[in-house]
Amino acid sequence: ISVHWGGICGTDLSEYTSGPITIPTPSKPHSITGASLPIAFGHEFCGRVSALPPSFPHNGVFKLNSPVMVDPSIICWKCAACTSGLDNICPQWGYIGLNGGARFSDKVNVEMRMCHLLPDDGSVDLNSVVLCQPLTVGRHALAASGITGSELRGMNVLVIGGGPVGLTVLLNLRAKGVGVGLMSEPTAKRSEMIRQLGLSHDTDILNPMMMNVAGECRARTGGEGVDVVFDSAGVEAGMLAGMESLKLRGTYVDIAGWKKPFTIPMHFAMFREINIKFSLGNNDVDYKEVVEDFAAGKFAGAEALITRRLPVEDLVEKGLEELARNKDTHVKIVATWRKDLLKEAQRPRAAL
Repeated sequence: ISVHWGGICGTDLSEYTSGPITIPTPSKPHSITGASLPIAFGHEFCGRVSALPPSFPHNGVFKLNSPVMVDPSIICWKCAACTSGLDNICPQWGYIGLNGGARFSDKVNVEMRMCHLLPDDGSVDLNSVVLCQPLTVGRHALAASGITGSELRGMNVLVIGGGPVGLTVLLNLRAKGVGVGLMSEPTAKRSEMIRQLGLSHDTDILNPMMMNVAGECRARTGGEGVDVVFDSAGVEAGMLAGMESLKLRGTYVDIAGWKKPFTIPMHFAMFREINIKFSLGNNDVDYKEVVEDFAAGKFAGAEALITRRLPVEDLVEKGLEELARNKDTHVKIVATWRKDLLKEAQRPRAAL
């Protein structure tokens, strides 16, 4: 694949500032790829097919220059998780860009099954389709809740945290036709992003620094509390507010990776019989669904998540270092080797 755009994920930033965490070390290489440090990291990428196997049929699905979104998952396909649709929790799980390969390379070899074909007729913004990868994380959280899209449409929903993951949950709820409801977010810049995404008309933003989020949720639900909480913040104060906001036997879904131990507050969890669930990454089904929905226009406006575009040579100082210094200023920073794509992405889509 000739890589056109790659996005910086929170995992990339953690590896840069505090790693190696997930990236394998020489003393313990990845069990499938055999890769270890040094690895040019990164796992959110899209591009075009630049080479095919010599034996590939001429009438095959993929052709030279076909645009694709790549699922970077490295899995064994043999274990109980992989054979039961839970490939995101394969014990040997890995990602291109963490455990082998790299999307900030200009070209990368991938298995054909990783590629999701995109329309090449101008109907899809190929300069923003790289967002499909983070959007799959939000899609998986909806599936992990155990509540179907039709059931969610009649429920009160609270999302904790307006960072990249929380915003992808909102966008997936909208794509599923769910009137989103409430988001707890303290920063004005994140709140403005919600408005830029066109979500403010059906999402009320609650500032936890200025109000009691749980009290506000109960006040808006006749004293009962919300049906579902999606927590993307990964901090105790947010988790406590989320569980206190739930109704009896409500559902709490954690999407965040916690830096401290996750301690269950029994005075909420047991005495309300709260269903506590966890959502890790994404699986093969999430990718298929999100790419199809992106192509169908169900994520219209999602390009506002991209707050900066860079040439790859500026990736460290204006990408990783910028996020380390000003994390709340950005949602998604993307980079490319192609100067023509940088210029193209800056033009209005109607002019393309």
